[in-house]
Amino acid sequence: MTEREHMDFDVVVVGAGPAGLAAAIRLKQIDPGLSIVVVEKAAEVGGHILSGAVIDPIALDQLAPEWRSECSEARVPVSEDKFLFLTRNTAVPLPAALLPKLMSNHGNFVVSLANVVRWLGQKAEALGVEIYPGFAAAELVVDDAGVVRGIATGDMGVGRDGTPGPDYQPGMELRGRYTLLAEGTRGSLSKQAIARFGLAEGREPQKYGIGFKEIWQVEPSKHKPGLVQHSFGWPLSNAVGGGSFLYHQADNQVVVGFVVHLNYKNPYLSPFEEFQRFKTHPAITGTFEGAKRIAYGSRAISEGGWQSVPRLCFPGGVLVGDAAGFMNVPRIKGSHNAMLSGLLAADHLAAALTEERAGDEVTNYDAAWRESAIGKDLYPVRNVKPLWSALGTLGGIMLGGMDMWLQQLFRWSPFGTLKHGKPDHEALEPAAGHRPIAYPKPDGKLTFDRLSSVFLSGTNHKEDQPVHLKVADPLLQLRSEHDVYAGPSTRYCPAGVYEWIEGPDGPRFQINAQNCVHCKTCDIKDPNQNITWTTPEGGGGPNYANM
Repeated sequence: MTEREHMDFDVVVVGAGPAGLAAAIRLKQIDPGLSIVVVEKAAEVGGHILSGAVIDPIALDQLAPEWRSECSEARVPVSEDKFLFLTRNTAVPLPAALLPKLMSNHGNFVVSLANVVRWLGQKAEALGVEIYPGFAAAELVVDDAGVVRGIATGDMGVGRDGTPGPDYQPGMELRGRYTLLAEGTRGSLSKQAIARFGLAEGREPQKYGIGFKEIWQVEPSKHKPGLVQHSFGWPLSNAVGGGSFLYHQADNQVVVGFVVHLNYKNPYLSPFEEFQRFKTHPAITGTFEGAKRIAYGSRAISEGGWQSVPRLCFPGGVLVGDAAGFMNVPRIKGSHNAMLSGLLAADHLAAALTEERAGDEVTNYDAAWRESAIGKDLYPVRNVKPLWSALGTLGGIMLGGMDMWLQQLFRWSPFGTLKHGKPDHEALEPAAGHRPIAYPKPDGKLTFDRLSSVFLSGTNHKEDQPVHLKVADPLLQLRSEHDVYAGPSTRYCPAGVYEWIEGPDGPRFQINAQNCVHCKTCDIKDPNQNITWTTPEGGGGPNYANM
């Protein structure tokens, strides 16, 4: 085995997203002499960032108040806020007076989070933070005492058979006094750390959704800058949680998005096809007449909230952002909490470094978040997701709204703190108990297929590399995922990665890894937890421009 080279830093940050960059910037603001490195698997900073996004500026205002004048994404404040309940042919508006104050988007901004992150990357580099895009953090570096001492980047130039090719370069160890994991939802190293150090013990299972986003160039007459419209109901049944949104951003562009909660039961359900159906609703389709779709992407989001946040510290490191699960489900927002967690972690890491500490558990960070702005954001909405899961959309929304009102007015809930129950992969039921869903064929104008959508995401992987989607037991995949559940991987994947191909010797599971948009849904929803998402060679995956 080739010995890896190494570089030493005070703090190693995994992931150049809002949480990781916020932490890196704050550390440099506190002590310019600290050596900080950020490693990012995308080919460029922002290349793997996908979010709605209507951003709450609370964290940006703390970190870099000049963003309002310097960042181009600060130009579209929310001008109008709408909520709709959809049936097949109607849209029922919900009066703003019925909604708890926390649901208001007044003072927020419609942004491309990818571009906000690019701006943060520039700020970080100007302060002296080293950022290495195009390098995937493939493994934790753990010493004999069980302390995380950094990460190792993935080897480059490895052939599909696992042997080094002519352009082979071994990965490098980036060692730090502390390692900050900011990989986003279901990050591969975060998943390892949570399991290795028992960080989820005593917590509820993390819950997830899969989110879709398209950007459309619309006719100027149909564009209303700053309009934010959320909806729920059709095309999802009452038993399936989820929602949808239209955001009017700058330059005659409209973002259309759709979220499906991943605790759905029917293995024949296709979240991607439900998204395409949503756009055909009479209250939605008019926006896209004469318009052109210019971007597509998908990613998993964390939905467990207050009850599911794991312990945030482990020997030698911390979790921040979506790696920890700080999204606010009813607000459909998480980037503000991601950045706030980066700031909070940075404050506590800086204090530890000042005390000449290294490799220990920064327990003060874990103890502080529930009393911070993050906790105050998540605590009042903690029962919305469990009520939604237990009672369906109508009952869950009604009781969840009542619960939020009671906590806003009296800081009290009749439910206490509800539990989520089982993890999402256990919710899937055998196909024998369900009927296949006949989805309409795409028209290529308003609705589309997966492959043309993946093309718009700019997804690309070097083809001659090991498949990064690992199936632990191929026979189990056949006898259970295919025979019992009717191959749900072919439907929950938003990129056409998985296929069951019938051949003379029976069904064969084919993995089109080059299509992967790094959403992590397979790692979450496979009923046997038989598929593990790992990092491909650095620089691969989607290349989101303005998502």
